[in-house]
Amino acid sequence: MVKSALNRTSRRPDRRLIGYARVSTDDQATEAQEMELRSAGCETIVEEYGSGASRARPALARLLREIDAGETLVVVRIDRLARSVIHLLQIIDDLNAKGAHFRSLSDPIETSTPQGMFSLQVLGAVAQFERALNSERTKVGVKAAKAKGKLPGNPGIRERRPEALAKMTAAQKAAYGARIQASASQWLPIVRRMRPDHTWDDVARFLKNRGLDWTPERLRRAVKWMVTEGMADKDLLRKSPPRPPEDRLMTLVAGIHSSNPELTLREIAGQLERLHERTPRGGTKWSPSSVKNLIDRAKRTGLLEAV
Repeated sequence: MVKSALNRTSRRPDRRLIGYARVSTDDQATEAQEMELRSAGCETIVEEYGSGASRARPALARLLREIDAGETLVVVRIDRLARSVIHLLQIIDDLNAKGAHFRSLSDPIETSTPQGMFSLQVLGAVAQFERALNSERTKVGVKAAKAKGKLPGNPGIRERRPEALAKMTAAQKAAYGARIQASASQWLPIVRRMRPDHTWDDVARFLKNRGLDWTPERLRRAVKWMVTEGMADKDLLRKSPPRPPEDRLMTLVAGIHSSNPELTLREIAGQLERLHERTPRGGTKWSPSSVKNLIDRAKRTGLLEAV
């Protein structure tokens, strides 16, 4: 449950500090963390309730979406923020992509300083070592089990025990949610811009032209998960209105142009002909002017950013 969301206040000329406080249950309070964060200079504090192992952190997800370049996410300890070292590194990657920083008050990590970045690199090396070590242990364990005549895998799963199947399903759902959150910054902004005005086919085609391999059904399922977890607006799932065929062409041309803005109009026309796409008037020969008209329409509708 989220107690308070990211609440923007008036801008200050210096870099703004945004605190994040998390406790495991509703029975616990965040006052102690808030006091430390405010003492460190945080004017805005985002509070969240959820266990350390929980992958669903709506308030954190919203904070990462809304944080601005130059701002710093501050926590009392890194265990208040991340489930693991790998999760911490993913969050910091998201912050770096937005030009934002991270700071832990109790740990020697502050991404705006050389010393803090060195500590972060050490953590990255530790995480890589842990992954390699776990992989090696798994291989050794499987080999030893086979030598003793034991079947690999969970016996509860093989015997279809309900409690074991329930745990497996929960683990699969958690892993799926983690994958969706890890990649959401790459595709969710485009989905927000296009849905529900464009069909799932159009959105998936646009993403594919940007190098993101989504099928319409997988994309709709991912967005539905984000909506269920409170990380996306339910309007994204509304049914698309009927659209004329030229709108599909507009989406296709916008995707080609977005994936490689250096392409000339004539080169895009050549690609459309190789794809056997017919022009808005049903012809087979594309002209640069027809391509330009579709790009201009995409800019007017917000599908492409106007320069």
